[in-house]
Amino acid sequence: MDVFIQQVINGLTLGAVYAMVALGYTMVYGIIQLINFAHGEVVMVGAMVAFSVIGALAPSGLPPLAIVLVAAGCAIPVCMLIGYAMERAAYRPLRGAPRLAPLITAIGVSIILQHLAMLIWSRNPLAFPQIIKVESYHFAGATITSVQIAILSISLAMMVGLAALVYRTRLGTAMRATAHNPQVAGLMGIDANRIIALTFVIGAALAAVAGVMVASYYGIAHYAMGSQLGLKAFCAAVLGGIGNIPGAMLGGVLLGVVEALGAGYIGDLTGNVFGSNYQDVFAFIVLIAVLVLRPSGLLGERVGDRA
Repeated sequence: MDVFIQQVINGLTLGAVYAMVALGYTMVYGIIQLINFAHGEVVMVGAMVAFSVIGALAPSGLPPLAIVLVAAGCAIPVCMLIGYAMERAAYRPLRGAPRLAPLITAIGVSIILQHLAMLIWSRNPLAFPQIIKVESYHFAGATITSVQIAILSISLAMMVGLAALVYRTRLGTAMRATAHNPQVAGLMGIDANRIIALTFVIGAALAAVAGVMVASYYGIAHYAMGSQLGLKAFCAAVLGGIGNIPGAMLGGVLLGVVEALGAGYIGDLTGNVFGSNYQDVFAFIVLIAVLVLRPSGLLGERVGDRA
């Protein structure tokens, strides 16, 4: 039972990060039917920028929490700028093109960002500065750290804030109208280009925060860290229902919990033939099973493709 509770805590922490990244995928897909495969690299850039800022400010004598907040405050606008540049330069000119063209472009942008990061920060894994003392708390035989509490709290706050933005504000109404029918939204006075650009910017801001959180959690930053994380977050978005914001949140948390439980029990279930490094198998088995039974995802709706 202790192992179960511990793995659920680990899974919720990991799932919160997946959900934050998955929201970027699902928002962009929901509004322009594009799978932005470069989104994982935006997460990586957020982590790398925070790494540089923390490294520069650590000797300054500022309080550790202030340094981390400043690092996140620098990472967010950098990622927002990258998100806007991607939409404006790479995706907007291809909006009327066949759907394969922007998909290939997204993969190209991902590779470009990876190699730029490799040139700036090197190809070696970087030890992310752990300047805030990590406290551990014990209950019911399990342990939860202050970093995990911070990740869960920040993720929950940002997801609630995003839901409020999308469903309770005029901007959110404009986003939903543009997603439903951009031509009709334009006739109602909504600037579709502006709304789409803002969607990319908001998704990039969430990615920046996710990058700082995942680098702080694992203590490692690497130029290729966004690829695997982005793939799993995309799977989380598909699991919950791509284009559905509550679905991305549910899919992220579910994928994280399944992955953590798989890591905790895979040895017992296979007689120690497989170790915890096979934890991804459980997550993708669940994904495949859900998509076979419900191709639109857990909370997704069947919608006609837009040519």
